[in-house]
Amino acid sequence: MLARHFDCALVLEQFTDNPFLPFFYEQPERYAFPVELFFMTERHKQLLEHFAEPDLFSSLTVADYFFVKTLLFAKNNLSGEEFRLFQRLFTVLNATFPKPDLLLYLHRPVPVLQKQIRKRGREMEVLIKDAYLEELQQAYLDYFKKEPETPIIVLELEDADFVAEVSVFEAIVRLLERPFRPGVQYVPISDFL
Repeated sequence: MLARHFDCALVLEQFTDNPFLPFFYEQPERYAFPVELFFMTERHKQLLEHFAEPDLFSSLTVADYFFVKTLLFAKNNLSGEEFRLFQRLFTVLNATFPKPDLLLYLHRPVPVLQKQIRKRGREMEVLIKDAYLEELQQAYLDYFKKEPETPIIVLELEDADFVAEVSVFEAIVRLLERPFRPGVQYVPISDFL
């Protein structure tokens, strides 16, 4: 929706291609390393292809992830030695990408996330526990605190539906059209409705 509105390039994560993902949801300890390694290599390939051929008509790209997501999930899912190895690989691969000009993090309470997961209806996701979602949210928030140079907006969406409610999407657009200073800024969606 944002890419259409701003008439710009779009990068969407291709998560369904990961052959290890269904097994990870059933046995996370056993399949965490291959699932994270596959995600990292696929994200790297996708972003490398995107940035290798710049769009001559638009310098703006909207993406539903940024490469650091790879490291945040891995830190949450891998054991100490596996994570150290993964981190070394990540550091080499991450060196090729530009930093985002702006990060918009759509934050929702875990019960709302669980409701959306059930509504989406992906069978393998029904096993996701609240604690896992809370740990991932905390990993993102902790990372944001360490990025003082990038403008990061944590948009408190609660249960607002930007797909079904045009006014919510328009509020997000109004938010994004404002200038932002570097660092983390927490913004309730209600401020723009």
